Amino acid sequence: MIRRGAFTGLISGILMGLFIKALEILSGKKIYVLLLNVDFIPGLNNANLSELAEFSLHLIVAVLIGIMFSYIVEHFHLFDKRRQYLLAIGITFPTILLYFPLTILAIKETPAPTDVIAILLWSIGHLAFAVFLPIFYKNKQKG
Repeated sequence: MIRRGAFTGLISGILMGLFIKALEILSGKKIYVLLLNVDFIPGLNNANLSELAEFSLHLIVAVLIGIMFSYIVEHFHLFDKRRQYLLAIGITFPTILLYFPLTILAIKETPAPTDVIAILLWSIGHLAFAVFLPIFYKNKQKG
């Protein structure tokens, strides 16, 4: 279960990160910068981390969400894909709301907390993550 969830979260997190980076390139809105930003965390604010290091921190969170997704699916026997999509949206929705405190706390230049286009793109990117979770989750083999 842990391995399945970690794999699901890792692949989903990579795809989401690439998708959000593409959205940033196309729109000019710094949503990828926001996704990777950790400059407001004590101890990391002066670390001058590389993009790969910041992306790895994003992937750790994605892996943890993937493990949580896998645990809930298996514990409650949610092997129907429709239920998995509902679960994925439910556990991903709070990450959409993180847009507001992350933009407020950021030291780097990120979109404004009131930037409707950036909020929309951020939301689309995170909903893509929710869609990826059930796609890449492989049900536990029976027998």
